[in-house]
Amino acid sequence: MSDILSQAADALNEKLTSGDFDASAKFEISGLGAVVIDADGARVSDDEADVTLSADTETFQDILSGELNPTSAFMSGKLTIDGDMGTAMKLAAVLA
Repeated sequence: MSDILSQAADALNEKLTSGDFDASAKFEISGLGAVVIDADGARVSDDEADVTLSADTETFQDILSGELNPTSAFMSGKLTIDGDMGTAMKLAAVLA
């Protein structure tokens, strides 16, 4: 398992404590794997989810650190979304 994925799951779990996320989302990080977020928290996994967000490592790290807004990443083509856009918007609010 990648250290980056483990650190990402930990960072997402910290952010999830400040918001309520009752759906499921998967972050696919190019060349590394995936992190799934659901009502149980974030974990390194490739389980099915309501929405899948795909990005490269740098974009994902910038989103987690708060340097890049997820909506801006999507609008600029750095982040692709497949699935329920409403769930993606809920997740963006949790990550903000």
